[in-house]
Amino acid sequence: MKIIKTFSIFMALASIFGCSSAIDPKIYTKNSPKFDIRSYLNGPLEAQGILQNRSGEVIKTFTVKMVGSWKGNDGVLKEDFIFSDGKTDQRTWEIKVLDDNNFTAKAHDTVGIAKGEQYGNAMKMNYVLKIDVDGKKYDIALVDWIYLVDQKTAINVSKMTKFGFRVGTLTISFKKL
Repeated sequence: MKIIKTFSIFMALASIFGCSSAIDPKIYTKNSPKFDIRSYLNGPLEAQGILQNRSGEVIKTFTVKMVGSWKGNDGVLKEDFIFSDGKTDQRTWEIKVLDDNNFTAKAHDTVGIAKGEQYGNAMKMNYVLKIDVDGKKYDIALVDWIYLVDQKTAINVSKMTKFGFRVGTLTISFKKL
C-alpha cells in the first residue's frame, strides 16, 4: 500500500511540474522574420549543437547536415548527425503542414506523431523520441523551440524530460546554405 501511495504522489508531482511549456507560440505572431518550415527547411542546411545533462554540463557536441524537400504541404527532412564521441545517427522526418500555423511530423524514432505550431519568427514542436543510452532505449519527451534570427540562421533550444523531470537540454544553431 505504501508503494502505491508513493507512486501516486510521484505521478501527481510529475503532472504538476511536467507541463510541456507554458509559453504559447502565438505570442510571437508579430515577430519577424516570419518562420515557415516549408521555406526554411527546404534545401541544404547544416547545424552545430550541444547536449547538456540535467545539471547543465555539456556531455556531447555534434554537427548535422540536413536536406529538406517539399511537394506542396508534404515535406521530408533528412538529417545526418556526427557526435563528438564518434557516433553517427540518421533521422528522416516526414512533415505535413496542416495550415499556416500547424503541422505534424514523424520519424523512425518518434513515439507517435509530433505536433508543431509556427507563429511569427518561432516554431514549437512537442514529441516523444526513443533514445538509445548505452544499449537501453528510453522514451524522452521533447519540446523544441526554433527561433528564426534571419533568413539563413535559426536557433533551437530543446527541453528533454522523463516523467516530467528535465533530463537534458539541446541547443542547436542552424544555417541555411
